[in-house]
Amino acid sequence: MTDLSLTPPARGRAPRRAVLRLIAGSAVAAAAGCALPRSGPSKREIFKGAVERGGDARIIYVNNHVVRATAYTPSYGFSSDFLGAGQVGADEIRPGDVLGLTIWENVDDGLLASMGQSNTPLQELQVDSAGYIFVPYAGRIRAAGNSPDALRRIITQRLESQTPDPQVMVTRVAGDGATVSVMGRVNGQGVFPIERPTRTLSAMLARAGGVSIDPEVAVVTVKRGRSSGKVWLRDLYANSRNDVALRPGDVILVEEDQRSFTALGALGGQTKVPLGSEEINAIEAIAMVGGLSSSLADPTGVFVLRDEPQSVARAVLGENVIGDQRMAYVLDLTRANGLFLARDFMIRDGDTVYVTEAPYVQWQKTLSAITGGATTADTLSSIGS
Repeated sequence: MTDLSLTPPARGRAPRRAVLRLIAGSAVAAAAGCALPRSGPSKREIFKGAVERGGDARIIYVNNHVVRATAYTPSYGFSSDFLGAGQVGADEIRPGDVLGLTIWENVDDGLLASMGQSNTPLQELQVDSAGYIFVPYAGRIRAAGNSPDALRRIITQRLESQTPDPQVMVTRVAGDGATVSVMGRVNGQGVFPIERPTRTLSAMLARAGGVSIDPEVAVVTVKRGRSSGKVWLRDLYANSRNDVALRPGDVILVEEDQRSFTALGALGGQTKVPLGSEEINAIEAIAMVGGLSSSLADPTGVFVLRDEPQSVARAVLGENVIGDQRMAYVLDLTRANGLFLARDFMIRDGDTVYVTEAPYVQWQKTLSAITGGATTADTLSSIGS
């Protein structure tokens, strides 16, 4: 006869194993159902978000029309006020200059001459902020904007009605008013006078010892009152029109180009990247961060995210839009001309280059999670047995 006392333990082992498998299976389901780690939204999610979730970004596949419409690249340059300004005369008197006057009178008892002297020296006459000086018997005279010789003639004419045949000599004692400041990435920062050899921007930079950074990324800014203009250093020397004439009080700032784009997603690197040149295209931008990740990237989902000015947005969309527009440009590198379009599509300051993960990557991660869960289930099962 069978010993029934052995039956309960045998029957109890099976339910325990089933419970353990149920627990492991629940863990697998939870792993498959929850959001797995990834570098960002998928291509499908971006499209769905723009259409179904009220997104305000326009999704545009890049084609030849889009390349042409977005070819606008903000460039540096000087306004007409800078370009049209003539050179300052090397001997032009400016507010703040200190002048010396000597006046000879053709009489023994002149208006200005002291007893026993044939001339009257008037030293250290400073040109006031309005550009004037005061000369006894000649009155208040505008000196700024005149050369010393022109001022000499003005003073002579004023004194002729007071004393016969006056002779006047004007000299510049100090000319601190006609200066510019040179700052930033130059070899010799400082305040420099505008002299005959340094009346233009390039000459003044040379006077400051030249730039101390790579000329390819050097940007020169000239600040004049409330106005300013900037130019690439290489364009300054390539086009003489950019070599603007300087004015007293100008501030010249040399700095490294601050423009950049951000790289995110399934790329060789995720970082903020200096543009490093006046123009780079999408292929160059991807290459600058190590290219597409061969194990993650979806070459059909390369996005360039950008805020387009109204004029460019109208040209791209072919419709009347109001204000700036958020645009998500899509580059499909698997198309026949996809690489050519990416080569022609220019990256601009502030762009975000985002590459989505390939669809199989998420399946691979899910499968890995399930496989890991199954292993755990087997382990629990063996423990239970």
